[in-house]
This record gives sequence, structure tokens and C-alpha cells, in this order.
Amino acid sequence: MNIAPRFLGRGSWLARRDPRVLVLVVVLFIFTAVQVWDGRVMAGLVLLAALYYRSAGIPFREVRRNWIAALTLITIVVVVNTVLTGSRLEGVEVHPYFTIPLVGTVVSAETVAYALTQWLRYASMVAVGFPIAFCVAPADFGVTFAKLGIPEKFAVGVDLTFRFIPSLSNEFQQTIDAQRIRGHDPSAKGGGPVAKLRGLVPLLTPLTVNAIAGAEDTIDAMDLRGFGTGKRTWLRHLAFDRVDWLVIAFFGALLVAVTIGGYLSSTSHLWTPQFLVDLAPR
Repeated sequence: MNIAPRFLGRGSWLARRDPRVLVLVVVLFIFTAVQVWDGRVMAGLVLLAALYYRSAGIPFREVRRNWIAALTLITIVVVVNTVLTGSRLEGVEVHPYFTIPLVGTVVSAETVAYALTQWLRYASMVAVGFPIAFCVAPADFGVTFAKLGIPEKFAVGVDLTFRFIPSLSNEFQQTIDAQRIRGHDPSAKGGGPVAKLRGLVPLLTPLTVNAIAGAEDTIDAMDLRGFGTGKRTWLRHLAFDRVDWLVIAFFGALLVAVTIGGYLSSTSHLWTPQFLVDLAPR
């Protein structure tokens, strides 16, 4: 499996950091963001996430589809979970707009503010998380998780997974090309979605067989090298420098500040902009 994830952030400021920093920042940022319900503070976290993402130097044209898919999924989750199913806003004065027919959910200024805050939270998490996939050298995934204290078998499994997904995509494209040579074009235009799905059926068998064969080859290679029989050593040596420690300290301090602020201020309570309240019928 020699097809590795795209290393799109090569040479950027974030790519020069110890890869463990990228993982720790995601963990610290998630624990920070989940505590915030004040939209003003969340907007600040979104700005911070955007600056962090920009430091990764990932070309947008290369990840445009990834962003579209992620934001689409976020929007669906927020709409279904927050608006259609309703949100439990205890101890909050509600300013209703209308009631959704059949579902019976009351859409109010507060539910809209709740949904917007949730959307911003998820979007900021995606921005902070993307650099792990695109800004860590493909050969560093295993050693990164191993040096974070994760069991070695799991760390190697993560490393192989990041290599397997693009490898499977490459096998899929090769299978399509082979079918075209034999007169069958799965991507031919015409027909509805069902017809297109039926056109992909002939690809499943060779794709599955090749995936299993590749996995068996990897297992045999690991067994021949004695994997799992003793403590594993890693060729790649990781070491935090001063900038790495400063980045970790900054996000750690941010987590502490937000946690304390949740007890001493209203950052952990929902904030509804006045203009949303003014839109409610009187």
C-alpha cells in the first residue's frame, strides 16, 4: 500500500510543528468549544480556528469538496437535531416565530441562536481538525499516536488506515479503467440514481478481492518482521521545540480560561442576539 494521504501542508508553519501538537490542539480545542454557548465567544473561537487553519497552508482548491461535504453534513445535523426535533432551553424566555407543521416544533429566536451557535462550534472543530489529515506527513501517523501513549497496535492500525483509504480509492479507479477496456463504463451518463448504482455492482467483486489480498499481504509482511512480539522502535524521532510548547500552552490556557469563565460569567449560557428577538411577532 504505497498510496499515502495527500500531504497538502508541506512546508507550512503548522507542518513544521511536532505532529503530536496537531492532535493535542484538537483535543484541547474540542473541550474548550463544547463549553461555550455565548455566540460572541464562539465567534472568537471560530476566528482562532480560522487563523490556525490558515497556518496549515492547505490549498483550498484541493480540499474544496471536503469542505463542502463537511459543512453540508454539519448543516443537516444542526437543522435536524436543533430545529426540527426542537431544543430543550430550560430557564430561557422564548420568543416564538412559528410552529413547524406535522412536527409541532416551535421555532423561536432562541432555537435559531442555539442552531447558529452549534453550527459555528462544529465548523470551528472541522477547521482545527483538518490539518491532522492534510498537514501531517503520511509516515508520521503511527509514531505520533504511539508517542502520545496510545497502544502500539492501535497506533499502527491508525497509520495503516490512513494509507488504506487512498489506496482503496486508487484500486477503485484502476478497476473502473479495467472495466472500460472491457466495454463496460460504470460512469456512463444516462439513467437515474438506481441505474448508476447498478452500474457499480460489477466493481464490487474485484474491488473487494483486491482489498482483501492487499490486507493479507500487509499482515504477512508484518508477521515476517515479528510485529507484536516485543516492544516496537520507531525510526522517526519526535521532540517538542519551544514553539510547540507555546502552542500547547496557549490552547491549554484557553481551555482553563473558558472553563473558569463558564462559572464566573455567562459564556456557558445561551446568548440570543437582540435582532433575532425583534423579529419575533408581538
